[in-house]
Amino acid sequence: MKVLFVCRQNAGRSQIAQALYTQRGGNARSAGTAPAKHVHPEVAELMPELADRVPKKLETADAEWADLVVTLQDPAGEDLETVRAIRDEIERRVANLPL
Repeated sequence: MKVLFVCRQNAGRSQIAQALYTQRGGNARSAGTAPAKHVHPEVAELMPELADRVPKKLETADAEWADLVVTLQDPAGEDLETVRAIRDEIERRVANLPL
């Protein structure tokens, strides 16, 4: 299954969800309607593997590619503990998605 994770900035939750789904062996992309210049610092601190990712603008081709589109909001400006709780919740939900 091809899953597209979408949020406004593609700098937080959608990046986390894509990484976690891919780690499970899934095929995923992420994008945002108004991408930020970089992944949120608190997200990069919690998940260093995301630090070098560049947020991507949502394109029609992304939606056409996907079998499933999941929309999320960004944790911009939240403290590390809140971002950790958000990541853990995303991980629980991603674990329930089919591969």
